[in-house]
Amino acid sequence: MSETDKVGDGRLSFREAVAHVMQKGQPVFVAMPVFGERTDDEQQTAEGARIFIIEPDGEGDWQVRFIAGPFFSNAYAANEVIVPEELPDSVRELRFMPTHYEPNWLDEQVQILIQKLVRASGIEAQLPDYEHAPSQAAGPEAVFPISFIGKAH
Repeated sequence: MSETDKVGDGRLSFREAVAHVMQKGQPVFVAMPVFGERTDDEQQTAEGARIFIIEPDGEGDWQVRFIAGPFFSNAYAANEVIVPEELPDSVRELRFMPTHYEPNWLDEQVQILIQKLVRASGIEAQLPDYEHAPSQAAGPEAVFPISFIGKAH
């Protein structure tokens, strides 16, 4: 009996995840929250996420796509491919979910990418609908001081 069967949650060990990718040609993923500076505040929330997607490399092997960035921003700290021999051992200890994704999803904000990966995996999860949330912007009456945007008077 595999670890997955014992847990019963559908997540795959790293070894099982790589086997899934190689046999079925479909990616697997894991997402981990990133917290800012640790405080004693019990209500501290995640500021961003790290996402690891194991996927076929197109040449008969596999690779890991690593994406990281803050929530509610289109800025990414990382969006790169890691080849198997450069993968840290800490990633090999994670548990992955089968999914699929479209390349244009990688242009989305981190929380929307996670939402789409979760939906594509078939997981029954209660996630806010970030993709269809109304956007908020300053109205035309809003004035920002020049110093706020970094230019001298």
